[in-house]
Amino acid sequence: MKHEIASSLSDIKQAIDEINEFLPEKKNFFEFQKDKKTKRAIERNIEIIGEAVNRILKSNPDYPITNARRIVDTRNRISHGYDSVTEDIIWGIVVKEIPSLDKEISQLLNSL
Repeated sequence: MKHEIASSLSDIKQAIDEINEFLPEKKNFFEFQKDKKTKRAIERNIEIIGEAVNRILKSNPDYPITNARRIVDTRNRISHGYDSVTEDIIWGIVVKEIPSLDKEISQLLNSL
């Protein structure tokens, strides 16, 4: 079980790193809006993060990831309700949620 969690945490960290690589240099929303490839790549990585968190929760429902259920719900919304996910929502996740999740996941990985 610990190996599965470590693997999922690594997947989350890799997806976060890719999101950060794909972002415009100055995190400019208008540049982000113009770049369809970047938007889709970031959406895909958010889906990966949500799926990895879901796997962790299946293995250990009490695993300490802040807002774990919201992360999984966001993944489901992007996957199944894609027409209701706006650029503003994705951008908000990227600039508000991803930085704190990155720190948390790094700490969890370091504690293994």
